Amino acid sequence: MDSGKSIHRTLRWRLCFKLSSLNILLLLFLNHMVSGQIRYSIPEEMKKGSLIGNVAQDLGIDMQRLRSGRARIVTGENIQYTELKTDKGTLVVNERIDREQLCGDVTPCSFSFDLILENPMELHHVTVEVLDINDNSPSFHQHDMKLTIGESAAPGARFVLPTANDPDVGVNGLQDYNLSPNENFVLKKHSNIDGRKYAEMVLERPLDREQYPSLSLKLVAVDGGEPQKSGTVNIDITVLDANDNSPVFNQSVYKATVMENAEKGTYIVTVNATDADSGSYGLIHYSISKMQGNIDNLFEINKTTGVIYLSGQVDYEKAKKYEIRIEATDQGALTDSSKVVVDVIDVNDNPPIINVMSFTSPVSEDSPPGTTIGIINVKDLDSGDNGQVTCRIEQNAPFRIKSNLRNYYTLVTDTVLDRESVSEYNITVIATDAGMPPLSTKRNFHLKVSDVNDNAPFFPQSVYSAFITENNSPGVSVLTVKAKDPDENQNARISYILDVNDIGGSPVSEYVSINSESGMIHAVRSFDYEQIKQLILIIKAQDGGSPPLSSNVSVKVMIQDQNDNPPQVLYPVQTGGSLVAEMVPRSADVGYLVTKVVAVDVDSGQNAWLSYKLQKATDRALFEVGLQNGEIRTIRQVTDKDAVKQRLTVIVEDNGQPSRSATVIVNVAVADSFPEVLSEFTDSTHDKEYNDNLTFYLVLALAVVSFLFITCLVVIISVKIYRWRQSRILYHSSLPVIPYYPPRYSDTLGTGTLQHVYNYEVCRTTDSRKSDCKFGRAGSQNVLIMDPSSTGTMQRIQSEKSILDEPDSPLEVSLINVASSLRLHFSFCV
Repeated sequence: MDSGKSIHRTLRWRLCFKLSSLNILLLLFLNHMVSGQIRYSIPEEMKKGSLIGNVAQDLGIDMQRLRSGRARIVTGENIQYTELKTDKGTLVVNERIDREQLCGDVTPCSFSFDLILENPMELHHVTVEVLDINDNSPSFHQHDMKLTIGESAAPGARFVLPTANDPDVGVNGLQDYNLSPNENFVLKKHSNIDGRKYAEMVLERPLDREQYPSLSLKLVAVDGGEPQKSGTVNIDITVLDANDNSPVFNQSVYKATVMENAEKGTYIVTVNATDADSGSYGLIHYSISKMQGNIDNLFEINKTTGVIYLSGQVDYEKAKKYEIRIEATDQGALTDSSKVVVDVIDVNDNPPIINVMSFTSPVSEDSPPGTTIGIINVKDLDSGDNGQVTCRIEQNAPFRIKSNLRNYYTLVTDTVLDRESVSEYNITVIATDAGMPPLSTKRNFHLKVSDVNDNAPFFPQSVYSAFITENNSPGVSVLTVKAKDPDENQNARISYILDVNDIGGSPVSEYVSINSESGMIHAVRSFDYEQIKQLILIIKAQDGGSPPLSSNVSVKVMIQDQNDNPPQVLYPVQTGGSLVAEMVPRSADVGYLVTKVVAVDVDSGQNAWLSYKLQKATDRALFEVGLQNGEIRTIRQVTDKDAVKQRLTVIVEDNGQPSRSATVIVNVAVADSFPEVLSEFTDSTHDKEYNDNLTFYLVLALAVVSFLFITCLVVIISVKIYRWRQSRILYHSSLPVIPYYPPRYSDTLGTGTLQHVYNYEVCRTTDSRKSDCKFGRAGSQNVLIMDPSSTGTMQRIQSEKSILDEPDSPLEVSLINVASSLRLHFSFCV
């Protein structure tokens, strides 16, 4: 709008909440959805960015709500003429709005869109009415019109004039026609059924070709806008000689129908006109008026028969009715006109269009029934039954479609979802119209179901059992428990926890441990079957959800016995200081029970099955031992020849693998009286102790003497061999002795043979009792220093003993003779 011009602009808004009974039911049906309507009126051709209205204020929506609800405009397939400024809550012009391009001749002209907010869902319908301004002038399809009229044309003859077109509507549209002043013609104005104005030129006074062979007139079309605009067409009339009768149509208006999308050449209607003249003046030619824009692109007429047929494509959605001006002209250029009204019949040629307004994916599995997951808008460009649309879901899914106002549909959940059963859905929505045949459109929605922690971990078994052999190594694996959780991600991450309880007064953690991730149970220590025979554990599996869910399972760990305990003899009792004997009278018969060996084994099972055997006996022919019961019985009659003192060694074995055993000595006295037995056992006891001690000391003395003798013999032989080998090396060597004077040697008085510093390197043993050798360097302990004041003698400083203890050793003599030429290394180990 220009501030200097008075252009009519109205901004009107209307917020409508129609609380009729039907709408109340629909509001209840929409659950949480809030809907409203608002209407604005603006003039066309507003500049981009011009303010339309404050939507937030008019709808009562808070600015924070606009931003948090992600307010947006949904226009479907239309051009988005408006833009929502969410920071200010205003609606502004986004694209140039041309009312004529948007609506054509339709009044009032408006476009609609929806304002959608989320969380919770709100839907507001906004309608913007576009008001017409006088921005178009009336215009004719052609700028010049040529007419040929006979001078004999009778007054009252009518001539069709071009129809002006003004895209504006109302007062800004075409209002009137004016004909330039002349003496022969007047202008007669008419209106069509749709309100369009057209004009005819009527001959008022006869023409005189001799006076005016041609005429030039102007037809002016004006609108009612401010300022007023106009359009002009030039009419050039050529006057011919007389043709007394004009063609006459038998109907002033012809009516016909045609199906949309009909093929080219489809018959429409036949018009008929007659001319009372004869000869060439009676021949009539039919034509479609050229003054009707592009109507001749859709229809054609046979100029001789008057048959009208279809030459283009008609579309009910673009035009529902066509008015065709038909002219009949004879050879004398006399004409008549008629009108053909063609109604277009709608055909179901447009399938429904599904527009997605909003769709939420994923949806939580704990969403209650009736949760909105999507809003769709369905349109059908057809009319009547062809435009009536119903929506449904194709497959059997836990969803349903609810019908909303203005062809809006809500996709909601119908039952409680379970991600563990179905984690995602492919929902196919089918929109079908009521035409014949019906047309339909499908739209697929891929919905994912998000997980909630609604499933506790569970164990496949109610009780787990495991076996472990006693004396196990600490850390050995006992059993692995595994729980399952049908949830996903963190909700399915299971941790295993050992329930806190006591076993025999000690915490269970002192016996076993469990890996929190794998569920593997390990033994913390070595088990002893004789102390504990089984462990009963409670394992808890807990997921990582919030809040976490858990379940328990019992684990029985049975400890298996090993044969790790030998039998223990309970009777007869073995004492160290006293002697116990069983008495057998000499009158004892065969099978006489002497005594019974009683033993136990703390192991279990076959490891505790004991058997008794007689290992040694003074007289094996006199006694036997029961294999299973350990009873010692006589196997023959006792005689006087049998010794009084009988010594039996009984071995007790278990049945383990490998078996373990224990031995017991049973002393049996074959006698009829106790004094006889006592004297026999007392004497033998003292003799036995004396003999045992004497034998031990004799053996010990023999061993010591033998060791000393052998040691001395080895030492003597080794020393002799060593001395013999050294004398052989020094005295019997065939190598010549060649004096050599190294650079560091100095010759004093011309006869010196030793250097200033002389080093000995000797390898000797440090201890004759050891077999290894110690290498010592004696350069700092044995130094020969030449005294400059002497005349050839040398002084020796020795801080230790000589390397060799013997002064007359051949080795020492040799060292003195060859010291100036050789550097000797000795290594010997004695």
